[in-house]
Amino acid sequence: MSQLISTELSGMNLYQGVRGYAVKILNRVDRTDAYLDKLLEIELKNSNLSGIDKALLFEIVHGVMRWMGRLDWILNGFYKGQFSKCVPNVKNALRVALYQILFLDKVPDYAAVNEAVEFVKKLQGQKYADLANAVLRNIIRNKESIRYPNPDEDLVAYLSAYYSHPTWMVKRWLKRFGREATEKLLIANNSKPVMTLRVNNLVTNKEELKSLLDSVELKYTESKILPEFIRLNNLTNITDWEYFQKGYFSIQDESTGLPVKLLDVKPEMRVLDLCSAPGGKTAFIADLMNNQGEIIALDRFDSRLRILEKNLSRLKVTNVKTIPIDAMAYNDEIGFDRVLIDAPCSGLGTLTKKPDLKWKKDLGDIRKIVNIQYDLLKKGASMLKVGGALVYSTCTTEPEENFEVIKRFISENTNFKLIDASEMFSKELVDENGCIQTYPHIHGVDGSFAAKLIRLI
Repeated sequence: MSQLISTELSGMNLYQGVRGYAVKILNRVDRTDAYLDKLLEIELKNSNLSGIDKALLFEIVHGVMRWMGRLDWILNGFYKGQFSKCVPNVKNALRVALYQILFLDKVPDYAAVNEAVEFVKKLQGQKYADLANAVLRNIIRNKESIRYPNPDEDLVAYLSAYYSHPTWMVKRWLKRFGREATEKLLIANNSKPVMTLRVNNLVTNKEELKSLLDSVELKYTESKILPEFIRLNNLTNITDWEYFQKGYFSIQDESTGLPVKLLDVKPEMRVLDLCSAPGGKTAFIADLMNNQGEIIALDRFDSRLRILEKNLSRLKVTNVKTIPIDAMAYNDEIGFDRVLIDAPCSGLGTLTKKPDLKWKKDLGDIRKIVNIQYDLLKKGASMLKVGGALVYSTCTTEPEENFEVIKRFISENTNFKLIDASEMFSKELVDENGCIQTYPHIHGVDGSFAAKLIRLI
């Protein structure tokens, strides 16, 4: 570790080019609590990489994170000693090279090996360069005969290694869904994400936005779930487009629109968004209210609220009042017509877009967060007017964070009633409890949950 830190401090120019940046980012993901997207965003902003190289860097670091379980399984088999204890620079250089060898057709195998060897030599010396060379060339020679755990002997080990998910996650899902559905979910989590745009009707309309996309030859398809969303057929740096800056659309998954539509807001209502940053749902609520009425948006961190305010300004939202406060400390005497509680959660529904979450979360995270979720639900409900509605939502697929929170709340608060979401949505989006529940392998969107409660008295 000290060797790595001193190397970084002695000159960041050692980590040059796409592969160098990739190793630097992966080292930091390994040894800190920082999330991949935040590290990548900083690196892209501060680098002088071309557009093509930025896209390749995004592909490599996301790809390594997505497939780290499989990459490490293979490297473990060819590395003499314990691969997990390998020097970080060498470990991540090997992962980057192996990802290119297995998944990127445009990079010849020998080029991936040579780049990795030269990089390791520069940072760690000839001994480690020779080691990297031997391991990678041995894998290439045996690429077609790599063996994984036998599924008939240990299904969890096989699914975990082959589909690159932690064993605790695989065990949970096998128990809940069975082998076939679990395998489909693992495959969906490993697929490359789709970029989805929400049309901002405060500035434009769907037909105009589609016409503008046509004019720059960006291919798209209609959302099958919500009419306000458009799916782009390819990932693109669309934030550089002038119409993004002008607020014609926001970039957000279709699943994020479901709790907002379920909330069923109307112009002139008073709405509380209890956990609002970064503001995708807040802006959609304002859009559906036609900027009329009032939305109170809370977040405990000033920095996150500044991001939210910047987004709202770009989208021409004018009816939101932001307050930097811990939601549990907020009080209101008037009451709200609608309350949205988009609760902090494990995020296990978003692994397509955030593959590093697989390796950063464990069962303990779910157990810890459930009480916070319940407290937030109680807090939001306490400020709801009689006859008003609240929606509790997450971006996870795990029952403890979803319906079990709702079930507990209803059992303790008989003046609230759960509303069947199939009154507003297609039955394929609604589970047996009447709540919205989406899955990547079934609906083609992030895994998400939303439940609507009405206050009776």
